[in-house]
Amino acid sequence: MQKRDDPLSKLISVVLRVVTFGGQSHYMTSYVTTLGQGVYVPTSWERMGDAERYIVLRHEAVHLRQFRRLGWVGMALLYTLPFLPLGLAYGRARLEWEAFAETLRATAEVHGFAAAARPELHARITRQFTSGAYGFMWPFPHVIRRWIARELSAMERGLESPPG
Repeated sequence: MQKRDDPLSKLISVVLRVVTFGGQSHYMTSYVTTLGQGVYVPTSWERMGDAERYIVLRHEAVHLRQFRRLGWVGMALLYTLPFLPLGLAYGRARLEWEAFAETLRATAEVHGFAAAARPELHARITRQFTSGAYGFMWPFPHVIRRWIARELSAMERGLESPPG
């Protein structure tokens, strides 16, 4: 579903822009979002290539499974509350670690392991955690970089490592 056609997405966009002090101003144009069993795509979706869409949908499939496992209330609580809504949101970070691990795996499968190991991808993922994009959910970039290194190491060994 297109975000531009969804009233809830429009409301979320306004709220995110306010609570992140403008740090999340691309919610409607650049971020795919899963709510319940729906995946809402931004205006940039049509310009994305098939491989990029596939990688993003693999990430969102993790969130679909999380919604099935935790329900709306569980996801809302984990995503918005613990510990703080902004600055150190461990619940949100845990959910996103799981999904970004899938992003790394899908990138490796589609483009090769070297693509998943690219510093540019790691910097983008780190920014998602530490910037207003996800409400400044994790203020420790070294923890994110260490987690990415563990994920890549596990991928090389053919294993999955736990998030965080």
